[in-house]
Amino acid sequence: MPSALSHLVYPECNETFDPDKIQTYCHTCNSPLVAAYDLVTARDGIRKEEMRMRPRGLWRWRELLPLRDQSNEVTLGEGESPILHAPRLGSSLNLAHLYIKDESGQPTGSFKARGLAVAVAKAMELGVKEFVIPTAGNAGGALCAYAARAGLKAHVYMPEDAPPANITEIEVTGADLHLVDGLISEAGRLAGRAAEEHGWFNISTFKEPYRLEGKKTMGLEIAEAFAWELPDVIIYPTGGGTGLVGIWKAFRELEALGWIDERRPKMVVVQAEGCAPAVKAFRDGVDRMEAWQDASTIASGLRVPLSFADRLILDVLHKSSGTAIAVSDEEILIAQKAIASYEGIFPAPEGAATFAGLRKLLESGWLDREARIVLCNTGSGLKYVH
Repeated sequence: MPSALSHLVYPECNETFDPDKIQTYCHTCNSPLVAAYDLVTARDGIRKEEMRMRPRGLWRWRELLPLRDQSNEVTLGEGESPILHAPRLGSSLNLAHLYIKDESGQPTGSFKARGLAVAVAKAMELGVKEFVIPTAGNAGGALCAYAARAGLKAHVYMPEDAPPANITEIEVTGADLHLVDGLISEAGRLAGRAAEEHGWFNISTFKEPYRLEGKKTMGLEIAEAFAWELPDVIIYPTGGGTGLVGIWKAFRELEALGWIDERRPKMVVVQAEGCAPAVKAFRDGVDRMEAWQDASTIASGLRVPLSFADRLILDVLHKSSGTAIAVSDEEILIAQKAIASYEGIFPAPEGAATFAGLRKLLESGWLDREARIVLCNTGSGLKYVH
């Protein structure tokens, strides 16, 4: 069965957009567009039991992904990251049901491969030849890899203090790299201006609809791994927020297919104390974030002063009865060593932040120690080694 993609929509104003034309975001609301699917038709055409019999990889979820023509798939073998029971790490906190969704083995070393694989493929299907992206590091590397795979051109704007591995992986593909004196917000401003001047397609986080679709496959895999009975808590390191929003979207679509029931995990946002706009907004009880001033953290993926999808992120927290918590860089480093020494996984600082957040949530009494908890490690710590 082909893609069940129906239209694009902005959830708050419900204005719809044609998915078979190049789209960016809702200029009326200045907010992201979200892909919608004809799940009634899809429900009659696919069965969850079939999924494990398909060739492995992200694209086996094709009915719930946006490509009209499978020949346009762009792949480096992304998806299918393991969900590992972490008994030794869990026992250190008296937890019996702790799991890690480990994205460190993705083709470009982080979960960014999922989003960029789908976004590049769909943009190529719609005729895009040249991309521009602002990035803290990993998204830029992923774009360049998939653009190279598809024979397309990539332009990258990235803070000059990004991890050296990110700079190298971009340069080695022959992409056009611009190092920026500033944070990702400044890179975003320059990338947006370049897109307007040169006609390049801006593939920034939530400035186009389809990176979200790639990221939501993490949610599809989580549901499948737990035999379609979702865990109780998912702890997610949140910068731009595409992964968090994508996982939540996946669960909504699976319920519409009849594959899961209405029960949802509590979704937890973890940010760094040096850049925690979502934590502040959630604690203040507001529905918009304020740009964080003088953002600073060793977790470059969390150094995002303001997400374009702030309302969507906060909506997930409220609907899931979740929470948001900030951790220090020192706590991140301690958690990184703990995960590596107990379970043999060398997580990215962003992934390590989830375990640091878990410790704080247990100390506060917010978490039930009998809960099934999933930590999302979004990348490999090797990419941050200087």
